[in-house]
Amino acid sequence: MLDAPDAAENLLTFCKSQGINEVYVSVSERSEHAEEGALVQLISLLHKSGIRVEALLSSTEADEPGKHRDTLVRHVQDIVEFNRRHLKARFDGIHLDLEPQQRPENKGSGNLSFLSGLVDAYRAVVTAAEPAGMTVNADIQNKLLKGDLSQRQMLLSSVPRVTLMMYELSSPSDGESTEQKEQKVREFSKRYLTMAYQGLSGSKLAKMAIALRTPDYNNLLPNMLKALDEANRDDPHYLGWGRHSYNDYLESKPQVGP
Repeated sequence: MLDAPDAAENLLTFCKSQGINEVYVSVSERSEHAEEGALVQLISLLHKSGIRVEALLSSTEADEPGKHRDTLVRHVQDIVEFNRRHLKARFDGIHLDLEPQQRPENKGSGNLSFLSGLVDAYRAVVTAAEPAGMTVNADIQNKLLKGDLSQRQMLLSSVPRVTLMMYELSSPSDGESTEQKEQKVREFSKRYLTMAYQGLSGSKLAKMAIALRTPDYNNLLPNMLKALDEANRDDPHYLGWGRHSYNDYLESKPQVGP
């Protein structure tokens, strides 16, 4: 995305038009060095408009101790060093997309055997990031909210922010009206917030953002985000909405030219 002409300016325009105040940018160990100049330009531009920028780090295996988790922590430390080199264009936080549930041995709606390792990975990232002044937010799936009280307490005490990926509630071809889709967003978001925090104790539980995605709604996505916000803005655990992803938006735009 950063290689495209006027990429940073186009992203800023999009954020302003959609009321977005935070973005997360995928950063690999290789791309961080290759695109360092472009990242500095992007962060500086977004910061001038009051938009936070998080570094998105991904893994399907970092729940396992050893080389995979060590690689993740080293990558966080690389972001810390990036910030030290660019004090006026710092990443504001780390955004984690850790998906051990994608591995065959972790499939199944009730299979949370990976959860303790996932929580350990979250805690390792928090330990590396927070002293450097960065927040940490972790993408989660609704599967994780179906654990028992002790499992949910462990999860939501391990990281200060989570983002629930509330995908595939609807599709553009399902025949439902806009009002029906909005009602489904309201009902499921409230259900998941209740499911997540029911019975939990402590003052340092994670706040939860809820993300929707373009392929599920196409040009109706802004309506759904508004319905989501209206339904949950008074919930003390609700952090706000997220949308996935800018690339989906670019792909959905009509192509210009022959």
